[in-house]
Amino acid sequence: MKEKFLITLTETTLNINAYQQFLACEQSGGTVTFLGTVRDFSQGKSVVSLSFEAYESMALKEMEKLAIIASEKWELHKIVIVHAIGKKEIGDAVVFIGTSSKHRAEAFDATRFLIDELKEKVPIWKHEFYNDSSSWLNATP
Repeated sequence: MKEKFLITLTETTLNINAYQQFLACEQSGGTVTFLGTVRDFSQGKSVVSLSFEAYESMALKEMEKLAIIASEKWELHKIVIVHAIGKKEIGDAVVFIGTSSKHRAEAFDATRFLIDELKEKVPIWKHEFYNDSSSWLNATP
């Protein structure tokens, strides 16, 4: 089952092309992806940069659990769940979620489920830096 999953945390730039290639499957009629990026405004303040931290071993286990749940709930061919850690600048890609399936509806539903559950359950935190201060937050907006 794991060969259908690509799950990782990374300090390097997200390799969106590689993730899309991983999702490609001759049996798939639909591939849906979500890309989250660093925005320039949060908590009523201008954001200068972010830093993401994770309880890495637990985060990876939780990400795999989510992939298993999604693949049991929907008929999916492949799943990608990638989240950045470390310092990130405005506009940087920080999370990539993707699914491929026979039909688009399953891929849309599963991708939305995965990003929502990742934000809710996976132990990843962000440290937002502003011009005058900073704040630690869950990675959930």
